Amino acid sequence: MLDLNQMALFVQVVQAGSFAEAARRLAMPPTTLSRQVAQLEDALQARLLQRSTRKLTLTDAGRALFDQCAGQIAALHNAASQLAGDSQTPQGSIRVAASAGLFDFFPMEWVTEFLTRYPRVQLEFVLSDAMADFIGEGIDVAFRGSAELPDSSLVARKVASGHFALAASPAYLAARGTPRTVQDLAAHDCIRAVGQSGPTTWRLNGPDGPTQTAVSGRFSANAGPAQKKAAIGGLGICLLPIGSLRASFQSGELVEVLPGVASGVGNLYVVYPSRRHVPRAVTAFVEMTVQRLAALIEPPPALPRRKSAQLLSK
Repeated sequence: MLDLNQMALFVQVVQAGSFAEAARRLAMPPTTLSRQVAQLEDALQARLLQRSTRKLTLTDAGRALFDQCAGQIAALHNAASQLAGDSQTPQGSIRVAASAGLFDFFPMEWVTEFLTRYPRVQLEFVLSDAMADFIGEGIDVAFRGSAELPDSSLVARKVASGHFALAASPAYLAARGTPRTVQDLAAHDCIRAVGQSGPTTWRLNGPDGPTQTAVSGRFSANAGPAQKKAAIGGLGICLLPIGSLRASFQSGELVEVLPGVASGVGNLYVVYPSRRHVPRAVTAFVEMTVQRLAALIEPPPALPRRKSAQLLSK
Protein backbone atom coordinates (compact mmCIF):
# COMPACT_ATOMS: atom_id res chain seq x y z
CA MET A 1 0.00 0.00 0.00
CA LEU A 2 1.28 3.44 -0.89
CA ASP A 3 2.20 5.80 1.92
CA LEU A 4 0.15 8.98 1.44
CA ASN A 5 2.56 10.89 3.66
CA GLN A 6 5.39 10.03 1.28
CA MET A 7 3.32 11.30 -1.65
CA ALA A 8 2.70 14.57 0.21
CA LEU A 9 6.42 14.92 0.88
CA PHE A 10 7.15 14.28 -2.81
CA VAL A 11 4.77 17.11 -3.76
CA GLN A 12 6.49 19.42 -1.27
CA VAL A 13 9.90 18.64 -2.79
CA VAL A 14 8.69 19.39 -6.31
CA GLN A 15 7.06 22.65 -5.28
CA ALA A 16 10.13 23.74 -3.32
CA GLY A 17 12.52 22.85 -6.16
CA SER A 18 15.02 21.02 -3.97
CA PHE A 19 15.24 18.67 -1.00
CA ALA A 20 17.08 21.34 0.99
CA GLU A 21 14.40 23.99 0.51
CA ALA A 22 11.58 21.52 1.15
CA ALA A 23 13.33 20.33 4.30
CA ARG A 24 13.66 23.93 5.49
CA ARG A 25 9.97 24.59 4.92
CA LEU A 26 8.98 21.34 6.65
CA ALA A 27 11.54 21.67 9.44
CA MET A 28 12.92 18.17 8.90
CA PRO A 29 16.36 16.78 7.94
CA PRO A 30 17.02 16.67 4.15
CA THR A 31 18.28 13.08 4.48
CA THR A 32 14.98 11.99 6.00
CA LEU A 33 13.05 13.68 3.23
CA SER A 34 15.24 12.11 0.54
CA ARG A 35 14.83 8.68 2.10
CA GLN A 36 11.03 9.01 2.17
CA VAL A 37 10.90 9.93 -1.52
CA ALA A 38 13.27 7.07 -2.38
CA GLN A 39 10.96 4.65 -0.54
CA LEU A 40 8.01 6.01 -2.56
CA GLU A 41 9.96 5.38 -5.78
CA ASP A 42 10.66 1.82 -4.62
CA ALA A 43 6.98 1.25 -3.87
CA LEU A 44 5.98 2.55 -7.30
CA GLN A 45 8.95 0.86 -9.00
CA ALA A 46 9.56 4.05 -10.95
CA ARG A 47 12.04 6.90 -10.70
CA LEU A 48 10.22 10.17 -10.02
CA LEU A 49 13.10 12.65 -9.81
CA GLN A 50 16.46 13.00 -11.52
CA ARG A 51 18.78 14.29 -8.82
CA SER A 52 21.88 16.44 -9.33
CA THR A 53 23.95 18.70 -7.10
CA ARG A 54 22.26 21.80 -8.52
CA LYS A 55 18.62 21.00 -9.25
CA LEU A 56 15.90 18.39 -9.47
CA THR A 57 14.20 17.37 -12.69
CA LEU A 58 10.92 15.48 -12.89
CA THR A 59 10.84 12.29 -14.92
CA ASP A 60 7.78 11.55 -17.04
CA ALA A 61 6.48 9.33 -14.24
CA GLY A 62 7.18 12.05 -11.68
CA ARG A 63 5.38 14.66 -13.74
CA ALA A 64 2.34 12.40 -14.13
CA LEU A 65 2.21 11.66 -10.39
CA PHE A 66 2.62 15.32 -9.46
CA ASP A 67 -0.11 16.49 -11.84
CA GLN A 68 -2.52 13.88 -10.50
CA CYS A 69 -1.97 14.24 -6.79
CA ALA A 70 -0.76 17.84 -6.14
CA GLY A 71 -4.27 19.30 -6.17
CA GLN A 72 -5.63 16.54 -3.95
CA ILE A 73 -2.79 16.92 -1.47
CA ALA A 74 -3.41 20.68 -1.39
CA ALA A 75 -7.13 20.08 -0.78
CA LEU A 76 -6.39 17.75 2.13
CA HIS A 77 -3.91 20.22 3.56
CA ASN A 78 -6.44 23.03 3.24
CA ALA A 79 -9.10 20.98 5.02
CA ALA A 80 -6.70 20.20 7.85
CA SER A 81 -5.70 23.86 8.10
CA GLN A 82 -9.32 24.95 8.35
CA LEU A 83 -9.89 22.51 11.18
CA ALA A 84 -6.78 23.83 12.90
CA GLY A 85 -8.12 27.36 12.58
CA ASP A 86 -5.14 28.89 10.77
CA SER A 87 -6.21 28.73 7.12
CA GLN A 88 -6.90 32.46 6.98
CA THR A 89 -3.46 33.44 8.29
CA PRO A 90 -0.94 34.02 5.48
CA GLN A 91 2.30 32.27 6.31
CA GLY A 92 5.24 30.57 4.69
CA SER A 93 7.72 31.44 1.95
CA ILE A 94 6.76 33.04 -1.39
CA ARG A 95 9.26 32.76 -4.25
CA VAL A 96 8.59 35.44 -6.88
CA ALA A 97 10.03 35.50 -10.41
CA ALA A 98 10.18 38.78 -12.33
CA SER A 99 12.22 40.74 -14.85
CA ALA A 100 15.50 42.32 -13.79
CA GLY A 101 13.88 45.75 -13.89
CA LEU A 102 10.99 44.96 -11.55
CA PHE A 103 12.06 47.29 -8.75
CA ASP A 104 12.36 50.20 -11.16
CA PHE A 105 8.59 50.56 -10.82
CA PHE A 106 7.74 48.25 -7.90
CA PRO A 107 8.40 50.42 -4.82
CA MET A 108 10.25 48.64 -2.04
CA GLU A 109 7.83 50.29 0.38
CA TRP A 110 5.20 47.83 -0.87
CA VAL A 111 7.38 44.94 0.24
CA THR A 112 7.92 46.53 3.63
CA GLU A 113 4.19 47.11 4.09
CA PHE A 114 3.32 43.58 3.02
CA LEU A 115 5.85 41.93 5.34
CA THR A 116 4.78 44.17 8.21
CA ARG A 117 1.14 43.20 7.68
CA TYR A 118 1.99 39.48 7.46
CA PRO A 119 4.87 38.77 9.87
CA ARG A 120 4.74 34.99 9.21
CA VAL A 121 5.48 35.40 5.48
CA GLN A 122 8.90 35.42 3.79
CA LEU A 123 9.45 36.89 0.29
CA GLU A 124 12.20 35.79 -2.09
CA PHE A 125 12.59 37.52 -5.47
CA VAL A 126 14.30 35.85 -8.43
CA LEU A 127 15.07 38.62 -10.92
CA SER A 128 15.85 37.59 -14.49
CA ASP A 129 14.56 38.39 -17.96
CA ALA A 130 14.58 34.66 -18.77
CA MET A 131 11.31 32.71 -18.57
CA ALA A 132 11.00 31.16 -15.11
CA ASP A 133 10.68 27.40 -14.63
CA PHE A 134 7.98 27.13 -11.97
CA ILE A 135 8.81 23.60 -10.86
CA GLY A 136 12.57 23.59 -11.46
CA GLU A 137 13.05 26.91 -9.62
CA GLY A 138 10.33 26.45 -7.01
CA ILE A 139 8.45 29.56 -8.16
CA ASP A 140 5.13 30.42 -6.47
CA VAL A 141 4.20 33.46 -8.54
CA ALA A 142 5.71 35.32 -11.52
CA PHE A 143 5.29 38.61 -13.36
CA ARG A 144 5.20 38.33 -17.15
CA GLY A 145 4.52 40.66 -20.04
CA SER A 146 2.74 37.94 -22.01
CA ALA A 147 -0.08 35.52 -21.33
CA GLU A 148 1.61 32.78 -23.40
CA LEU A 149 2.20 29.98 -20.91
CA PRO A 150 4.53 27.04 -21.59
CA ASP A 151 2.71 24.93 -19.00
CA SER A 152 -1.06 24.43 -19.21
CA SER A 153 -1.22 23.93 -15.43
CA LEU A 154 -0.47 27.63 -14.90
CA VAL A 155 -2.95 30.50 -14.90
CA ALA A 156 -2.36 34.14 -15.79
CA ARG A 157 -4.20 37.08 -14.29
CA LYS A 158 -4.06 40.48 -15.95
CA VAL A 159 -2.71 43.25 -13.73
CA ALA A 160 -2.77 46.25 -16.07
CA SER A 161 -1.90 47.53 -19.50
CA GLY A 162 1.47 49.20 -19.68
CA HIS A 163 3.04 51.82 -21.94
CA PHE A 164 6.56 52.65 -23.04
CA ALA A 165 8.10 56.10 -23.45
CA LEU A 166 11.06 57.34 -25.50
CA ALA A 167 13.93 58.88 -23.54
CA ALA A 168 17.48 60.15 -23.98
CA SER A 169 20.04 62.09 -21.97
CA PRO A 170 20.36 65.89 -22.32
CA ALA A 171 23.96 65.35 -23.49
CA TYR A 172 22.91 63.02 -26.30
CA LEU A 173 20.18 65.38 -27.50
CA ALA A 174 22.60 68.34 -27.37
CA ALA A 175 25.07 66.44 -29.55
CA ARG A 176 22.68 64.76 -31.98
CA GLY A 177 19.61 66.96 -31.94
CA THR A 178 16.09 66.23 -30.73
CA PRO A 179 13.79 64.14 -32.96
CA ARG A 180 10.71 66.11 -34.04
CA THR A 181 8.85 63.26 -35.75
CA VAL A 182 8.61 59.51 -35.37
CA GLN A 183 10.45 59.12 -38.67
CA ASP A 184 13.41 61.12 -37.29
CA LEU A 185 14.20 58.20 -34.98
CA ALA A 186 15.65 56.28 -37.94
CA ALA A 187 18.58 58.72 -38.04
CA HIS A 188 19.43 58.30 -34.35
CA ASP A 189 21.24 55.73 -32.23
CA CYS A 190 18.47 53.69 -30.61
CA ILE A 191 19.08 51.34 -27.71
CA ARG A 192 17.54 47.96 -28.48
CA ALA A 193 16.99 44.58 -26.88
CA VAL A 194 19.60 41.86 -27.31
CA GLY A 195 18.93 39.50 -30.18
CA GLN A 196 17.67 42.16 -32.57
CA SER A 197 20.24 42.26 -35.38
CA GLY A 198 19.84 44.81 -38.13
CA PRO A 199 17.03 47.38 -38.12
CA THR A 200 14.38 47.00 -35.44
CA THR A 201 10.80 48.16 -35.89
CA TRP A 202 9.38 50.27 -33.09
CA ARG A 203 5.58 50.35 -33.12
CA LEU A 204 4.32 53.55 -31.55
CA ASN A 205 0.97 55.17 -30.84
CA GLY A 206 0.77 58.82 -31.82
CA PRO A 207 -2.19 61.19 -31.64
CA ASP A 208 -3.40 59.98 -35.05
CA GLY A 209 -3.13 56.31 -34.16
CA PRO A 210 -0.57 53.54 -34.60
CA THR A 211 2.62 54.24 -36.53
CA GLN A 212 5.98 52.54 -36.81
CA THR A 213 9.56 53.17 -37.85
CA ALA A 214 12.71 51.11 -38.37
CA VAL A 215 15.49 52.02 -35.93
CA SER A 216 19.06 50.86 -35.39
CA GLY A 217 21.88 51.48 -32.96
CA ARG A 218 25.26 50.24 -31.79
CA PHE A 219 24.29 49.30 -28.22
CA SER A 220 21.84 46.65 -27.03
CA ALA A 221 21.15 44.85 -23.77
CA ASN A 222 18.86 42.10 -22.53
CA ALA A 223 17.56 43.96 -19.46
CA GLY A 224 15.69 47.20 -19.00
CA PRO A 225 17.98 48.61 -16.27
CA ALA A 226 21.01 48.22 -18.56
CA GLN A 227 19.19 49.95 -21.43
CA LYS A 228 18.19 52.80 -19.12
CA LYS A 229 21.76 53.16 -17.83
CA ALA A 230 23.02 53.28 -21.41
CA ALA A 231 20.57 56.07 -22.23
CA ILE A 232 21.67 58.03 -19.15
CA GLY A 233 25.25 57.55 -20.34
CA GLY A 234 24.45 59.19 -23.67
CA LEU A 235 24.50 56.08 -25.87
CA GLY A 236 21.19 56.78 -27.57
CA ILE A 237 17.41 56.83 -27.28
CA CYS A 238 15.70 54.08 -25.29
CA LEU A 239 12.13 52.79 -25.34
CA LEU A 240 11.23 51.58 -21.85
CA PRO A 241 8.23 51.28 -19.50
CA ILE A 242 7.19 54.77 -18.50
CA GLY A 243 7.04 53.71 -14.85
CA SER A 244 10.76 52.89 -14.86
CA LEU A 245 11.64 56.29 -16.36
CA ARG A 246 9.65 58.66 -14.13
CA ALA A 247 12.38 59.14 -11.52
CA SER A 248 14.97 59.90 -14.21
CA PHE A 249 12.62 62.41 -15.85
CA GLN A 250 12.14 64.13 -12.49
CA SER A 251 15.89 64.25 -11.75
CA GLY A 252 16.72 65.54 -15.23
CA GLU A 253 19.15 62.76 -16.12
CA LEU A 254 16.77 61.73 -18.90
CA VAL A 255 14.45 63.78 -21.11
CA GLU A 256 11.29 62.40 -22.69
CA VAL A 257 11.57 62.31 -26.47
CA LEU A 258 8.43 62.96 -28.54
CA PRO A 259 6.15 63.29 -25.49
CA GLY A 260 2.85 61.55 -25.98
CA VAL A 261 4.14 59.12 -28.60
CA ALA A 262 3.84 56.02 -26.43
CA SER A 263 4.14 52.36 -27.25
CA GLY A 264 1.46 50.03 -25.97
CA VAL A 265 3.35 47.09 -24.48
CA GLY A 266 0.39 44.80 -24.11
CA ASN A 267 -0.59 43.60 -20.70
CA LEU A 268 1.24 42.80 -17.50
CA TYR A 269 0.24 39.46 -16.00
CA VAL A 270 0.77 37.79 -12.68
CA VAL A 271 1.15 34.03 -13.15
CA TYR A 272 0.76 31.29 -10.56
CA PRO A 273 -0.05 27.56 -10.38
CA SER A 274 -3.69 26.73 -11.04
CA ARG A 275 -4.13 24.51 -8.00
CA ARG A 276 -7.59 24.88 -6.50
CA HIS A 277 -6.20 25.81 -3.11
CA VAL A 278 -3.53 28.42 -3.62
CA PRO A 279 -1.63 29.16 -0.36
CA ARG A 280 -3.15 32.07 1.52
CA ALA A 281 0.20 33.91 1.52
CA VAL A 282 0.38 33.74 -2.29
CA THR A 283 -3.22 34.94 -2.62
CA ALA A 284 -2.54 37.90 -0.33
CA PHE A 285 0.58 38.86 -2.28
CA VAL A 286 -1.20 38.61 -5.64
CA GLU A 287 -4.12 40.73 -4.42
CA MET A 288 -1.78 43.43 -3.10
CA THR A 289 0.19 43.40 -6.37
CA VAL A 290 -2.85 43.62 -8.63
CA GLN A 291 -4.29 46.52 -6.63
CA ARG A 292 -1.09 48.54 -6.39
CA LEU A 293 0.22 48.02 -9.93
CA ALA A 294 -3.15 48.75 -11.50
CA ALA A 295 -3.14 52.11 -9.72
CA LEU A 296 0.50 52.81 -10.58
CA ILE A 297 0.49 52.01 -14.31
CA GLU A 298 -1.37 54.77 -16.08
CA PRO A 299 -1.76 55.52 -19.79
CA PRO A 300 0.27 58.49 -21.06
CA PRO A 301 -1.55 61.80 -21.51
CA ALA A 302 -3.02 62.31 -24.97
CA LEU A 303 -1.79 65.26 -26.99
CA PRO A 304 -4.19 67.70 -28.65
CA ARG A 305 -5.07 66.70 -32.19
CA ARG A 306 -3.63 69.93 -33.63
CA LYS A 307 -0.11 68.76 -32.74
CA SER A 308 -0.35 65.48 -34.61
CA ALA A 309 1.11 66.82 -37.86
CA GLN A 310 4.18 68.04 -36.00
CA LEU A 311 4.77 64.61 -34.49
CA LEU A 312 3.93 62.26 -37.31
CA SER A 313 4.95 64.02 -40.47
CA LYS A 314 7.50 66.52 -41.63
